[in-house]
Amino acid sequence: MILNYSLIFQIAGIGVLAAIISTVLKKAGQDDFATWTILAAFIVVLVQVILKVGELFDKVKDVFLFH
Repeated sequence: MILNYSLIFQIAGIGVLAAIISTVLKKAGQDDFATWTILAAFIVVLVQVILKVGELFDKVKDVFLFH
């Protein structure tokens, strides 16, 4: 079994980067932009996870349908 940790590191990197940007924006008094930054990071991570789940379903379908 091949373990690929790149997706985990990408998600962690996006989270850390979003947290840093959000903190800087909050300290600068830009609370609205800080909220939008967190929301944008959440959407990017959500899209990545949805794509990976789709790949998983395709692989499971291939296994059980014997293509």
